[in-house]
Amino acid sequence: MKRIITLTVLLLISNLTIAQIRIGDIVVPEKVNYDGEELSYNGGAMRKVLSFKTYAGTLYTKVKHTDDRKVLDSDETMAIRLNIASKKVTNERMIKVFRKGFDDAMFGNTQSLDVRIEDFLKLFNSPMKINDYYDLVYLKGKGVKTYKNGKELGFIEGRDFKYALFKIWLGNEPACKIIKGGMLGVSE
Repeated sequence: MKRIITLTVLLLISNLTIAQIRIGDIVVPEKVNYDGEELSYNGGAMRKVLSFKTYAGTLYTKVKHTDDRKVLDSDETMAIRLNIASKKVTNERMIKVFRKGFDDAMFGNTQSLDVRIEDFLKLFNSPMKINDYYDLVYLKGKGVKTYKNGKELGFIEGRDFKYALFKIWLGNEPACKIIKGGMLGVSE
């Protein structure tokens, strides 16, 4: 009986270990579930500034993608997870990065998204701490739900918004080439 219990515990522990992926000091799940849809780890990487780890970016999809265009153009449910790894990453800095990212992603032509961008940025008004994580989840045909540490913060409508948001990391001029390559499972 002790052997069966020990074996069962070992199997459970090994399954938990397999179901998680390490990106630097950050541990992310291999699979996530949003609104009843299961997504799998596509790839991820850690952003560093002057050798300091700032945040990890992870892409979750239904089907493995290595082509940024397929991710950006897809109307399938998918998610980007941002794990905060430094106290230097504050909500003010994150809002500034998002603002610049949207501007770069849309080549300065954000007028059609301005109201939704401002609504999105308001979701990041609370302080950020090390180990906080944000899920930016595109729901097929609907828009982007944003979560902080698993708690829903808000919803922004539109596939065009998802395109601009995901382009911040997966566009031709991403916020971080290392994260783009990691999310796509390729080296940059």
